[in-house]
Amino acid sequence: MSLNPTPVELRSDTFTKPSEAMLQAMFAAQVGDDVFGEDVTVNALERSVADFFGMEAGLFCPSGTMTNQIAIQVHTQPGDEVICEAGSHVYFYEGGGIAKNSGAQVRLVQGSFGQITADQILPLINPDDVHRARTRLVSLENTCNRGGGSCYNLAEIAKIRSLCDAHGLGLHLDGARLMNAIVANQENPKEYGKMFHSISLCLSKGLGAPVGSVLLGDAAFIKQSRRVRKVMGGGMRQAGYLAAAGLFAMENNINRLAEDHAHAKQLASALASCNWVGEIFPVETNIVIFEVASPRTVAETVAALSAQNIRVSAMSDKHIRMVTHLGVTPEMVQCTIDVLKRL
Repeated sequence: MSLNPTPVELRSDTFTKPSEAMLQAMFAAQVGDDVFGEDVTVNALERSVADFFGMEAGLFCPSGTMTNQIAIQVHTQPGDEVICEAGSHVYFYEGGGIAKNSGAQVRLVQGSFGQITADQILPLINPDDVHRARTRLVSLENTCNRGGGSCYNLAEIAKIRSLCDAHGLGLHLDGARLMNAIVANQENPKEYGKMFHSISLCLSKGLGAPVGSVLLGDAAFIKQSRRVRKVMGGGMRQAGYLAAAGLFAMENNINRLAEDHAHAKQLASALASCNWVGEIFPVETNIVIFEVASPRTVAETVAALSAQNIRVSAMSDKHIRMVTHLGVTPEMVQCTIDVLKRL
C-alpha cells in the first residue's frame, strides 16, 4: 500500500492546472477572431508581455516549441547555421524542427549546466566562405532545463550580444522558464528585452496557464512571425479564452515562483543526505537533477517512488529530474522528503 495517498507530480511544471480564479477569468474573457486580429484578450496579452520586457510586439502561440521554431525560421534562411548548447530544448526536444521547418543546420556547444559563453561561440562563427554554412543565429535557453534549471548571468549574455552584433548574428532566447530566472535573481525583465532580438516566453509551466507561449520581438519581426505561425497551423480563432489565463498568470503568478524555488532547495537538501544519491546539480530555481549511484538504477528508483505515488522523470540512464510548481504544496514536499529518506 502506498505511504502517500495523494499523488505528488514532480515530472514537470507542465502539469499545473488552472486555479478557480484563473478559470473564472477565462470564462469571462472577451473574444473575437485572432487571425483577423480582433480578439481583444489576445491583443491585451501580447501587449502586456511585450511591455513587461520593453519590446515592441508579441505573438500568442499554442506552445513554446512553436514560438522557438517560428523565431528560428524568421531569423534564418535554408542552409544557414544556428549555434546552441548541446542539450538545449530547440535542439534536443523539438523533433528536429530546425532542420524540418527552417532547413538550417546546427552547431552544438558543450556548455556548463546548459550554459555557453561568448568565448565558446566565437571560434564557431564561420568565415564568409562559400564552402561553409552561413552562421546566422545564436540561441540561448534560460533557465537551462537539462542544466538543472541553471540561470545565465546577465553580464555573460551582454558579451554574447556584443559578439552577435559584431558578426551580424541574431540572438534568440528560449525563455520557457525565464520568469524563474528573473524571480530567482531579482532581475529587471527589460534588460532581457534590450539584449535579445527575440524571446519565447512560456505561460503553461511555472506560471500555471493551461496553454500558450508568447513570442516577442520588434514589430517587423512579429509581422513576419505571424505569417509563419499561420503556415504552421498556429492561427487560432477565439483564442482569448486561453489568453485570459496568460493574463491572469502574468498578474498573479510571477512572484510566487520563489516558493517553488524554496521547495526545490528543500528536496535537494534531503537528497544530499541519501547514500544512494551521487552528484546533485546546483539548484537555482525549480528543477532538481540528481545522479543515482550504483548499484541502484534510475529505473528502480523511478518505480520505487511511483509506488509511493511520487512521480519523477528519468533524464538519462544515470539522472532523475524533479520539478516543483504551484501544484506542489509544502505538505507534498515534506512527504517526498520522508519517502526519499526511506528508500
